[in-house]
Amino acid sequence: EVDLEERLRELDLRSDSDIPDVPPPTDSTPEILKRALSGLSARWKNWWIRGILSLAMISGFFLIIYLGSFMLMLLVLSIQVKCYHEIITIGYRVYHSYDLPWFRSLSWYFLLCVNYFFYGETVADYFATFVQRREQLQFLIRYHRFISFALYLTGFCMFVLSLVKKHYRLQFYMFAWTHVTLLITVTQSHLVIQNLFEGMIWFLVPISSVICNDITAYIFGFFFGRTPLIKLSPKKTWEGFIGGFFSTVVFGFIFSYFLAQHQYFVCPVEYNSETNRFVTECEPSELFQMKKYSVPPLLQSVLGWETVNMYPFQMHSFALSTFASLIGPFGGFFASGFKRAFKIKDFAATIPGHGGIMDRFDCQYLMATFVHVYITSFIRGPNPSKLLKQLLILQPEQQLSVYKTLKSHLVEKGILQPSLRG
Repeated sequence: EVDLEERLRELDLRSDSDIPDVPPPTDSTPEILKRALSGLSARWKNWWIRGILSLAMISGFFLIIYLGSFMLMLLVLSIQVKCYHEIITIGYRVYHSYDLPWFRSLSWYFLLCVNYFFYGETVADYFATFVQRREQLQFLIRYHRFISFALYLTGFCMFVLSLVKKHYRLQFYMFAWTHVTLLITVTQSHLVIQNLFEGMIWFLVPISSVICNDITAYIFGFFFGRTPLIKLSPKKTWEGFIGGFFSTVVFGFIFSYFLAQHQYFVCPVEYNSETNRFVTECEPSELFQMKKYSVPPLLQSVLGWETVNMYPFQMHSFALSTFASLIGPFGGFFASGFKRAFKIKDFAATIPGHGGIMDRFDCQYLMATFVHVYITSFIRGPNPSKLLKQLLILQPEQQLSVYKTLKSHLVEKGILQPSLRG
C-alpha cells in the first residue's frame, strides 16, 4: 500500500509539472480608469474598478430585463457561448505546441450540435402551435432527436479520423475536455432558460441572490476579513462568507416581496402564436397571493407580532438564498481549483477587475441546476395550458379518441352526467 501511494504521488507531481504555463491575459482596464485611479494602492484600485464595472453590469442587466424575456434568453445564450470559448481557449493554449488537428473546429461543431438538440427540444415543447402551422418545421421537430444524433455521430467520426500517432492520449484528453465543458455550459444554460419559462421570478431571484452574495461577501471580506476560509481561494474569509449569507437571505426575502406583486415577473413565459410575441399574463398562482402566517412563539416576544402577511414564494426564496450563499460559492471554489491546476489567475480578461465571463458565472450554473431540481420537486404540477397545446397538434382522430377517453373517465367519477340518447 505504501508503494502504491508513493507511485500515485509521483504521478500527481509529474502531471502538474508537465502542464505548461498559460500566458496571462492582458489588462483590459480602460485607460481613463487607469489614469483616474493611478494614485491609489493596488488594493483600493481593484476595489474601485470592480465596483464601477459591477454597477455597469447590474445596470445593463436591468435594461435587458426591461426589454423582455426574449432578450434574457439571448443574454443566456451569449454568456453560454462566451464561457465555452474561455474554457476551450485555455485547453488550446495549454496544449498549443502539439498542434492538434481539428481540435478547435470540432469543439465548436459539438457546441452547435448540443445547442441544436437542447433548443430544438425547447421549440417542440413551448412553441408547438407555431410549429404546427409551418410544414417545414414539422419535419425538423418530428425527427429532431434522430437529426441531432446524426449530427453528433458526424463529429464523433471526424474526431476518430483526426487521431494522430503519438498524440492519442492527448487527443482523448481534449475530447473529454470538450464534453465536460459542454456539460457545464450548455446543459446548465438550458436549465436557466427552462427556469425562465416557469416565470421570470424563478430566473431573477436565484441569479440576483448569487450576485448579491458575491458582492456582499467581497465587501465583508474586504473590510472585516481576517480568517481564511479555504486554501483554494486565499482571499475568501469566514467573515465574508458569513456576512454574505445573512445579507443574501435578507435581500432574497425583500426582493421576492417586490417581484411577487407584478404579473410580469410571476406569470409563466408563454409564446403567443397569433401575435408572435412572448406574453406574461395570467392569474397569479397561490405562491404569489398574500397570506397570513402565525409568527413562532419565540419570535413573537422579539418582533411584537403574532401574525405576519407575506407571499408564500418568500418562503421558497429563503431556500434559494440559502443555497446561493452556502452551496453556490463552491462553484467558485471549483473554478478556483481549475484555474490553479492550469496556473492561471482568471479565465480571461473580458471584464476589468473581474476576469472573464466564466469568473462571474461560475456559481450561476450550479444555482441553475438547483433551481430546476427545486421547481420539479416542490413546485411544478401538471400544466393544463401546456397539455392543451400538445393536444391541439394531434390529428383529429387522435383528439377525438382523447376526448372520448376523458369523457368516459369524468362520467365514471360522477363529474359529468351520461348523455341521454333518444
